[in-house]
Formats: sequence, C-alpha cells, structure tokens
Amino acid sequence: MSTQPRPPEQSPAEADGPGLGLGAIATLAGVVVLLVFMLQNRQDIRVHLLFWHVTLPVWFIIFGSALMGTVVWIGAGVVRRHRRRKARRQARRG
Repeated sequence: MSTQPRPPEQSPAEADGPGLGLGAIATLAGVVVLLVFMLQNRQDIRVHLLFWHVTLPVWFIIFGSALMGTVVWIGAGVVRRHRRRKARRQARRG
C-alpha cells in the first residue's frame, strides 16, 4: 500500500475544464450586437454639448456611451459590495 494521498476524483463536468457561464455568454452576445450596431452606423454627425461643437462618427458615440455605461455599472457594483461588507462588519461587532 502506498502512503501517498490520492487526488480527489473529478466529476465529468470538471474533467472537461471550466465552461462558459450564462453571464459570459450574455456578455459575448451583447458585445457582438454592439459591434454589429457600430458597424451599421458609420456616418458622421455633428454633436452639440453646451458650448462645444464637434463632428464625430456615430460608431464612436455608441462606443463611448457603452463604455460610460460599463463604468457606471461596475462603479455601482463596487459601491454595493462596499455597503454590504460594511453592514456585515457592523453586524459581527454587535
């Protein structure tokens, strides 16, 4: 008999390696839709914001809007996690 520990047995799903989760699939689908939308809207438009006037391609505005939305979404998640962590800490202290 060997005294070496045996590695834990893997389930069939673990043996194949990590798969794509639902969130990853939804993200990839969203990126594909965004890219198609950007490619179909390549004309230039004039943008007016307060006292600035600039001509930009529509795809750039779409990309900028998606990027700002991503930053806000991630920021909201960070704030939520911080609040939950703070509440758990206070609950442990009494």
